[in-house]
Amino acid sequence: MQKSKSTSQKLAESPSPASAATGDIPSARKSKEGTIRVIKKYPNRRLYDTETSTYITLTDVRQLVMDSAQFVVRDAKTNEDLTRSILLQIILEEEAGGAPMFTEAVLGNIIRFYGNAMQGFMGAYLEKNVQTFMDLQLKMAEQSKGLSPEMWAQFMNAKSPMMQGMMGNYVEQSKDVFTQLQEQMQKQNEQMLSAFGLKR
Repeated sequence: MQKSKSTSQKLAESPSPASAATGDIPSARKSKEGTIRVIKKYPNRRLYDTETSTYITLTDVRQLVMDSAQFVVRDAKTNEDLTRSILLQIILEEEAGGAPMFTEAVLGNIIRFYGNAMQGFMGAYLEKNVQTFMDLQLKMAEQSKGLSPEMWAQFMNAKSPMMQGMMGNYVEQSKDVFTQLQEQMQKQNEQMLSAFGLKR
């Protein structure tokens, strides 16, 4: 047992393709509480999970996202944080996989916001809206536990009081987020005008 432990330590310090096997990550295998799992990206584009001492694939990283595991992807040489670029790669693969979430029109509109004065506000608006939608999805999952197929069909009916109530809450929260952003923009405009000695 002592021998395999030292081998594992060596792998973590100096991984090599010959000694580290690629494999799927079980969903139950997550980082210890309070620590963030570190994945190293090597010049050969391979990803190395320092927690499991194995090379992993983009599919494995996607599974970590699905499991809500905390992780960071770092360049093995420079230690630069590459997490965002890896997440964008996963999105690109999903979008190219035959069931895209975004239409060309939506992607075009998102691109147009880059460099726009509204870019920061748009990012915050989308982030809060996605979080609100995720919260709605969790509530739906909780309330639909143990439902038969017939009851599930009734539950998902847009005319059912429960569904209307949930969607109403979502729309209301989405409106609140937009209102908050509008107020924030107005304050920033007033501060900018005031800095130039101008008043509305």
